Amino acid sequence: MHTSQEVKNAFLRLGADLCGIASIDRFSGAPEGFHPRDVLPGAQSVIAIAKRFPTSTLRCATTVPYTIVRNYLSAELDRITCEFCSEMDRLGIDAVPTGAIGPTEVDTRTGRYRNILSAKHAAQAAGLGIIGRNTLLITPEYGNMVWLSAVVCELPLTPDPVMEADYCGDCHLCTEACPVHAVGEPAMKQSDCVAYAFGGENGGEWKIKCYRCREVCPHCLGTKNSGSRLRGIPVT
Repeated sequence: MHTSQEVKNAFLRLGADLCGIASIDRFSGAPEGFHPRDVLPGAQSVIAIAKRFPTSTLRCATTVPYTIVRNYLSAELDRITCEFCSEMDRLGIDAVPTGAIGPTEVDTRTGRYRNILSAKHAAQAAGLGIIGRNTLLITPEYGNMVWLSAVVCELPLTPDPVMEADYCGDCHLCTEACPVHAVGEPAMKQSDCVAYAFGGENGGEWKIKCYRCREVCPHCLGTKNSGSRLRGIPVT
């Protein structure tokens, strides 16, 4: 597995729905301490993968199914990336998973929690989609209904082209829908979002209680497979 296509085929066989590759030079703007080479000093490429998130979870009267799927997809993505990295290890190639369910580290300069590598920024750098105003990755195939992970690898793989699109334009549905006004600014108000969506009241901490910024997005379902709007799901 020394070519980009071989790497992508391997991930698709393992169960990924989308796979893209970014070269290391695309991460020059990563926060200090959270660059791919802060994970693997010899990194040359970052491989981003996605699993489709079932849209039926948005039509439920309870957020429990959404939480179950999120936890399952996180475990699946970790399985896929770990199996891939194990195979690369057998070939004598350094490749490491970065985890699907962060953030896990504190950026001491800003006080924000971050994963060791931002999966959504890796996915954007790898050409899988565009990060929208709601801070979620929007893909042509599945909209923002994807769960993401990434692998840092020492192979100098051929990168995919970066997408150029303006999904949001003048749309502000996500900022208007957010119960705690956490989105809409250049940096999401992370602590406000986490406190509301994962707070300890009403079954919180285990149960995700809010994903309004995801479901109101006009591009929730993507443009290739399912149309650009959620059918039958209220957005107000």
